[in-house]
Amino acid sequence: MSDGLLESARRAHELGHWNEAARLYAGALRADPRNVDALNALGRLHYEQRAFEDSRRLFGEAVRLNPQSVQALSGLGMALLALHRAGQALASFESALSFGGAFRDALLGRANALRMVRRYVEAVEAYDAFLAANPDSGEAWHNRGVSLCELRRLHEAIASLSKAIELAPQSAQSWHNRGLAHTELKDFQAAARDHEKAFEFDPDIPFARGYLIFAKLSGCNWREIDADREAVKQSLGEGKPVIVPFGNVMVSHSPADQRLCAEMWMRRYAPPPPPLWRGERYRHARIRVAYVSGDFRQHPVGYLMAGVFEHHDKARFETIGVSFGHDDKSGIRRRVAGSFDRFVDARTKSDLDVATLLRTMEVDIAVDLMGPTADCRAGIFSCRPAPVQVNFLGYPGTMGCPFMDYIIADRCVIPPEDERHYSERIAFLPDTYFPTDNKHPIAGRVPARSEAGLPDSGIVFCAFNNGLKYGPEIFASWMRILAAVPRSVLWLPQLTEFAQGNLHQEAKARCILPERILFAPYVKSQADHIGRLSLADMLLDTLPCNAHTNAADALWAGVPVVTCRGETFAGRVAASQLRAIGLEELVTATISEYEALAIALAQDPPWLTAIRAKLAQNKKTQALFDTERYTRNLERAFTEMTALASRGERPRSFDVAETAS
Repeated sequence: MSDGLLESARRAHELGHWNEAARLYAGALRADPRNVDALNALGRLHYEQRAFEDSRRLFGEAVRLNPQSVQALSGLGMALLALHRAGQALASFESALSFGGAFRDALLGRANALRMVRRYVEAVEAYDAFLAANPDSGEAWHNRGVSLCELRRLHEAIASLSKAIELAPQSAQSWHNRGLAHTELKDFQAAARDHEKAFEFDPDIPFARGYLIFAKLSGCNWREIDADREAVKQSLGEGKPVIVPFGNVMVSHSPADQRLCAEMWMRRYAPPPPPLWRGERYRHARIRVAYVSGDFRQHPVGYLMAGVFEHHDKARFETIGVSFGHDDKSGIRRRVAGSFDRFVDARTKSDLDVATLLRTMEVDIAVDLMGPTADCRAGIFSCRPAPVQVNFLGYPGTMGCPFMDYIIADRCVIPPEDERHYSERIAFLPDTYFPTDNKHPIAGRVPARSEAGLPDSGIVFCAFNNGLKYGPEIFASWMRILAAVPRSVLWLPQLTEFAQGNLHQEAKARCILPERILFAPYVKSQADHIGRLSLADMLLDTLPCNAHTNAADALWAGVPVVTCRGETFAGRVAASQLRAIGLEELVTATISEYEALAIALAQDPPWLTAIRAKLAQNKKTQALFDTERYTRNLERAFTEMTALASRGERPRSFDVAETAS
C-alpha cells in the first residue's frame, strides 16, 4: 500500500501539486513509518517549500533509520545549511560522500558548507571538483566567485562570476557580487554598471541601491545623487534593506535613519542565537578584555590602537587580541600582536567557534573594533560570549542590536538630544572617544613642495579622505574657497583616473581650472605620508562624514583642520578631536561659516601662523595625543562596566571622570 501511495505522491510532486503530494507522502508514512524513501521525499518537498526545520526533522529520521543513506545524509545537510548550521551540514555531506560515489547534492553542498564556515581555499577546490562534472551549474560558478572574493583573488572571482552570468544572465545576485568585486579592484565604472544590472533584474535585492550609490560616490560620479539619497531615505522609512550601514554613513545626515539602517542589517546578518554566556559571574584577578577585529594590520584601526594596547595597565587588565583578518606581515601587525597578553589568529574559525573561544576564556569584556563595516563578524557578538560587549571605533554609530551593551563615545559626537538614537548605553570619555598613538612616526625628511608636485607659493588646501567621502555639496564649497583665494590649490589623494576626471569636470563646471586640483601619489610608508602632509596649510573637512584618521594625521603633522559640525556621530569626529587639542575655534556650525573661516585663515598669514604655533604647542600638552591619558580613561570605562555587570545591574550610560597624565 505504501509503495502505491509513494508513487502517486511522486507524480503529484513532479506536477507541482504540493498539498496533494504532502498528503500522499504522509499517508505512505502512516502505512510504513520506517519508509526511508517516503521520509526523504517528504523532506525534499518541505525543503522546496522552505520549511527547513520540518525538512531537517524528516531527513534526520531517515538518517536514524538508515545511517548509510546518501540521499538522506545529503538532504539533512541541505536543510542544516539552510538553517545556517554550516558545521553540522558539512559533517552530514562528508558522511554522505564517505559511502562512495559523487552524489551531486552532497558534492555541491559540501562546497557550500566549506564556504559558510570560511574555509575558502577548500571551498574553491570543492567547487572545482563539482564543476569538473557539472560545468553548467550557475550556482557553483557563483559561489566559487564569492569564495574567491573572500580570498582576495578578485580577477579570478570576476571570471567565475562572469561564467555564472553567462549561464544565468538574469541572476541579480551574480551581477551584484561581480559589482562588489569590481569595487574592490577600484573599477567603479564597471561596478556601477553591474549594480545597475542587478537592480534592473531585482529592485528588491537587499542593499543593491546602496552598493550602486557606493560605487558612484567612489568614482566621484554624482549624477542623480540627490534622487539616490531620497530613495534611500524613503526606503529606510518603509523598512526596506536598501543600503549597508557604512554606506549610509556617507550619505545620511540623520542619526535616526542610521539607527534604522543598522537595525535592519543586524537583523538580517546577525540574528542572535541562544547566548553562550548566561549570567555566570567571573572572579578574575585582572579584568579580561578581548579586542576583536579584522584590521590588526596596515589599517587605521591598527595604527590608532597600537599605543592603547601597549599602554594598558597589565597589573589590572589582561588583554587578548582576536584577529580574523589577513596577516599582512607589516610592522604594525607585529607591534599590535606583541602588545597583547594573548593573540589569537582566528581567520579559519567560524563565528560560533570564535564566540565559544571567548566564552571558554571567560572574557569579561568583548570589544568589537569593526561594527557593521566591510569584512565584519557581528555574528561573533550575536552569540553573546561575554558579560559585557562594547561597540568601539570601527563604526561611527550605533549597531542597532540587542547584544551590544555599550558604545564608546564623548559628549561631542553624541550630544544629549541624540542619545535616543543609540541601542547601546553610552560610555562618555572626557576628552575625545578617538584614540591616537603618540609614537606614530613622521618621516625625518620632509620633501620640498616642488618634490611633492605642489606650487612653491600660495595656499595649499588638502583633503586626504577617500573620494567616497566627497560629494557635490562639499566639493562646491571647496571650489568657492579656491575662487576666493587666488593662487590656492586643492591637494587630494590619488584616485582612479575615472574619479579624477570627474572631479576635473566638476571643477570646470564651477569655473575653476582643473590644474588647481592636484593629486598626491600613493606612498607606502605612513611616516612618509604624514611627513609630506605637513606641506599643506590646512585640511578642509568633509560632510556628512568627517575626516577621522586623516584629521588626526593632519593635526599630528601640524596642519590645522577646519571642520563643520555635522548632525551624526560620523559628522562630529573632527570637532571632537579639535576640542581635545584645544582648537575649538576651528569648528563651525554651517557650511557658510566653514567657508568663511577657511578663506579668512588663508587671507591672514599671521593668524594662520599663530594657529599652527598653537597646534604645535597643544600637541604636547592637550589630551588628543596623550595616549597614556586616553588609555587610563578607557580603562576607567571598562572598570565601571564590569562593576555594574558584577553587581547584576543592567548597562547604563555614564561619564568617565577626567584622568590627568
